[in-house]
Amino acid sequence: MTVRIVTDSTCNLSDEDIARHDIQVVPLVVHFGTETYLEGVTLDRDLFYHKIETESMMPTTSQPAPGQFVDAYRPLVGDPILCLTLTSKHSGTYQSAVMAADMVPGADVAVFDTLSISMGTGFMVLEAAQMAEAGHSRDEILARLEQVRARMQLVFTPATLKYLQMSGRVGKLSGVLGSMLNLRPIIDMEDGVLEAREKVRTRGRSLDRVVEIVTERVGADAPSRLGVIHARTPDEARALAARLSGAFQCSEVPLVDLVSTLAVHGGPGIIGIVGYRL
Repeated sequence: MTVRIVTDSTCNLSDEDIARHDIQVVPLVVHFGTETYLEGVTLDRDLFYHKIETESMMPTTSQPAPGQFVDAYRPLVGDPILCLTLTSKHSGTYQSAVMAADMVPGADVAVFDTLSISMGTGFMVLEAAQMAEAGHSRDEILARLEQVRARMQLVFTPATLKYLQMSGRVGKLSGVLGSMLNLRPIIDMEDGVLEAREKVRTRGRSLDRVVEIVTERVGADAPSRLGVIHARTPDEARALAARLSGAFQCSEVPLVDLVSTLAVHGGPGIIGIVGYRL
């Protein structure tokens, strides 16, 4: 039996990767006033940004209902199922996935909290899928995922504090944002929680500092897997990826345009690095 992989739409994987590895993706929900959309199903990034610009409002998001995970698990009954979700510290998605596991007769489900977001989750999903295809057991995959989760780094900086100040899901950030004025925070994820670590005065310096932090934590002297996450800043993202390719031992640096349910909290202009030492 092959381990079957399920995840949620915040994983930021490409349609090609999802299809190639037969990954089942459960969408998060985006609310624009009374209008409700499913991320990646009835709402793509173009529509998301169009609605922000034309309606001058930021949407809210919510985790999938357990029934959405039930629909993903049910066709996989007969094989062991491994579901990877974004951090439980900022979303109820993990809890929905766990609840759903008891709602499908005969389903053999393990749910793994990646304690990450975006490609932090996505890289773990890819590792799990590749190991499953190679014939590894679910226990072997989970042991590897625990190693990757412990090494995963995600460091980013926003273009403006406006969206973070509007967001209600930024953990301990809210207590420091008000005192930053025009400074730009460097934000990372520790134990599944977003934290503002330091602040700098310019965009250029903030990007330099993101690279410095990742270099300190991941190291440039050993093979690594890195990606650049951004929200509608492709030119800056390409420049940052080229910089990483020259400084780190990684075969490629994918550029990842943040999914809507993550971009909603930081807004256009967020850019950062996610990755880990192999």
